[in-house]
Amino acid sequence: MTLSETHIFSADIEEYFQVSAFEPYVSRASWDARPSRVERSTDRLLDLLDRHGSTGTFFTLGWVARHHPHVVRRIVGAGHELASHGFWHRRIWSQSPSEFRDDIRDAKAALEDASGTAVTGYRAPTFSMTPRTAWAWDILIEEGYRYDSSIFPVRRPGYGFPGAPPYPHLIRRPAGELLELPIATLSVAGVRVPAGGGGYLRQLPFQLIHRAFRKLSTAGSPGMFYIHPWELDPEQPRIPCPWLTSVRHYRGLERTVPRLERLLSTFKFTSVARRFRDELEGGPLGGASPRAATS
Repeated sequence: MTLSETHIFSADIEEYFQVSAFEPYVSRASWDARPSRVERSTDRLLDLLDRHGSTGTFFTLGWVARHHPHVVRRIVGAGHELASHGFWHRRIWSQSPSEFRDDIRDAKAALEDASGTAVTGYRAPTFSMTPRTAWAWDILIEEGYRYDSSIFPVRRPGYGFPGAPPYPHLIRRPAGELLELPIATLSVAGVRVPAGGGGYLRQLPFQLIHRAFRKLSTAGSPGMFYIHPWELDPEQPRIPCPWLTSVRHYRGLERTVPRLERLLSTFKFTSVARRFRDELEGGPLGGASPRAATS
């Protein structure tokens, strides 16, 4: 049975070797020399969404747009929304405010040049929008972004924004307003746990993901799901790395597509631009759908 609430499907478009956990083992200088897999894995994701009549928002690296512009054009040509994942896949807290501004400005320019479409959404690499990087919202607003999807409202080593609202809400800052779309979570025994996709889809019981989106459907609240193209690619080259990093990255890759098929067969998914069209088009952000939060 397909439930009535329309959720949001998103993908973070990056190469398998650009994952933040691999930074100590893969130098940026080696990126150009490594075999690319982003085209074939993105195509597989596009085909899967097409079979289920779903659209999504593709948060894409500016680096990918510069090196593989045909991937960007294919995404847009298939009817999906293009958004920014930064240029170099650098976590916010590893950059100064001026470096962050340059990164999101360069990414926006590269994506718009490659696609011919406006880019107004952003997602930080590794959900690195945390209480200590809230200054980045002001820069996003100043650089023309209308919404952000960088918050994971959980407590977890490495990322997380504990206490942040787990539903779509407005961020009010000195620079203006921004629509924030956090990743879907589930409250279990009073503890909020991640349920929005990615490694959680591959490594946690599918019933947890299903329960989270069913509860969101019942509440009439859109949940944000995310995935990476490399998670649909079990044949990707292996990066030598410590055991725990290897488990987190490679475990369950063969389960990604079957579980995505189940999820897309049960729930309706669309892009941010379509789901929040009224809130994002024209005038100041607001309206009845998103709730307001001052940060």
